[in-house]
Amino acid sequence: MTTESAQSLPFETEVQELLDLMIHSLYSHPEIFLRELISNASDACDKLRFEALTKPELGVDTTQLGIRLEADTEARTLTIVDDGIGMSRDELISNLGTIAGSGTRRLMRELKESGADERPELIGQFGVGFYASFMVADEVVVESLRAGEEQGHRWSSKADGRYTIEDAEGLERGTRITLHLKDAGEDGQDFTAEHVLRGLVKRYSDFVEYPIRMGDDTLNSRKPVWARPKSDVTEEEYADFYKHLSHDFHDPLETIHFKAEGSTEYTALLYIPAQRPFDLFREQQPHSKLSLYVKRVLITGECKELLPSWLRFVRGVVEAADLPLNVSREILQSNPHMRAIKKRLTKKVLASLASILKDDRERYAGFWKEFGSVLKEGICLGEDEDGAIAELCLFESSRGEGLTTLAEAVERMPEGQPAIYTVTGPDRETLDASPHVAAYKQRGYEVLYLTEPIDEWMIDRLTSFQDKPLRSVHAVDEDLLSDSEKEAVSAAAEEHAQLVEKLQEHFGDRLAEVRFSGRLADAPAMLGTKDGALRPHMDRAFAETHGGGMSAERVLELNPNHPLVARLSELAAKGGSDFADRADLLYGQALLAEGSPVPDPARFSKLIVDLLEKA
Repeated sequence: MTTESAQSLPFETEVQELLDLMIHSLYSHPEIFLRELISNASDACDKLRFEALTKPELGVDTTQLGIRLEADTEARTLTIVDDGIGMSRDELISNLGTIAGSGTRRLMRELKESGADERPELIGQFGVGFYASFMVADEVVVESLRAGEEQGHRWSSKADGRYTIEDAEGLERGTRITLHLKDAGEDGQDFTAEHVLRGLVKRYSDFVEYPIRMGDDTLNSRKPVWARPKSDVTEEEYADFYKHLSHDFHDPLETIHFKAEGSTEYTALLYIPAQRPFDLFREQQPHSKLSLYVKRVLITGECKELLPSWLRFVRGVVEAADLPLNVSREILQSNPHMRAIKKRLTKKVLASLASILKDDRERYAGFWKEFGSVLKEGICLGEDEDGAIAELCLFESSRGEGLTTLAEAVERMPEGQPAIYTVTGPDRETLDASPHVAAYKQRGYEVLYLTEPIDEWMIDRLTSFQDKPLRSVHAVDEDLLSDSEKEAVSAAAEEHAQLVEKLQEHFGDRLAEVRFSGRLADAPAMLGTKDGALRPHMDRAFAETHGGGMSAERVLELNPNHPLVARLSELAAKGGSDFADRADLLYGQALLAEGSPVPDPARFSKLIVDLLEKA
């Protein structure tokens, strides 16, 4: 019945689009709605326990918290009840009428564009499991009274673009969600049937700490998975608990379960996912996603102090025994136990990844594809003092035989190779064709390809590995040449001194230097960098974000054995516009060869057309 306090409101556009997608095509596992609603109820009980610690004036007894299922076969309704913290009117609107961080147009685009095989896992990854209720229900009614408040509220919707919220009297603390179920159909499950509900609770929510009751029976075993000995937990139970935590439909890549004893006692159950969540790079302030419990009381669902931000893809639970139950954020940040736990957890995760890399290269390659760029953040932040992250990095290389580690690249180095050579660029194809790479391949040296944006920052931190310096092939490298090659370069510079002078005069401040080089293979010219200057990929990024660029730090290196350079030397002696045009063509070609754009595409195109006409 609608009261005078009732207010009808529209869903956010994105929420309605999501509901339409879910109802018509998105979810292939409609039964998962029960897991999501029970998880939400468990969270509400956790929040009440914690708030009762910090607000004793609530006068709440948290020893008897629980969750109830009430099914009515004749009325076709299923009700999930919890006596947790409840929701205020504003919280009902915020939690059910909007999708906070997940309600973005980008989310909707990804949902729509994803293939059918990928769709089932998307809902959980974006934290919108409540809306799965509309897969099985024509109408959902949520009644809630928040702890500490006297006025309850009722939220209801038929997923028709609007929802109604109104005052509700006579409610007990907590939340009551009633689903007016659709007909089960020939192939569908009857979610009012007791055996169906028992099976779903056992499968998805057996580990929930609070009793899930139906009538007088408790349906779940209640003992948290992490509190049980490893020998008593099956792989299926580990996987089910991971799905409960992460809302992911896939099994985890790896499970890490251990108990630490001594000066700092705690139990940890960590999971390394197999697939990247869609929001991995969206956060303003990325942080650890581990839940911290103290004596079975949830302190925080995403404890930033438990793992570094570059391991934010790890999911799991840590239960400590040495922290006060009313621990505050300030205590967490300064607590020496927390620092010790973080250090140990980080080492455990990295050691586990190292073990996968050693024992199952294919499985590790799958992990690296999903999370490698996040691990690299640890190097960028200067948090890889022992080189453990660097040892886990995989790179494409000029060998073209799959991904390689730094250790493998060092092991393959021929005698006399002075450094580990790297090159940054937009993609493998561009780097394979780069004259910078050709010069090193010609000498039998392997070059590691760094094609991700983060590599530019990483390579500034990762300056050496196993006592071998890392050196960019973009940098002018005199040490690469033999004595005879140096003599040939010197002779060419003397012979074509006028060409170098004219080119330097023509380019002016656009280049730091024009010189002959002995490290080119087949290309007429290429652009190197001065020591300490930005690499071209980084230079472009700098120019896009700050304006301008650092092209004045570039060096135009000429191939003394190339006929085009000889022809250009002849034009330099004659002077005139032909020389200037050919010089600009040579410079543009050098830019394109390294994957950089030419500064004036229209003029460059015209110069090519003119050259073709003359030819």
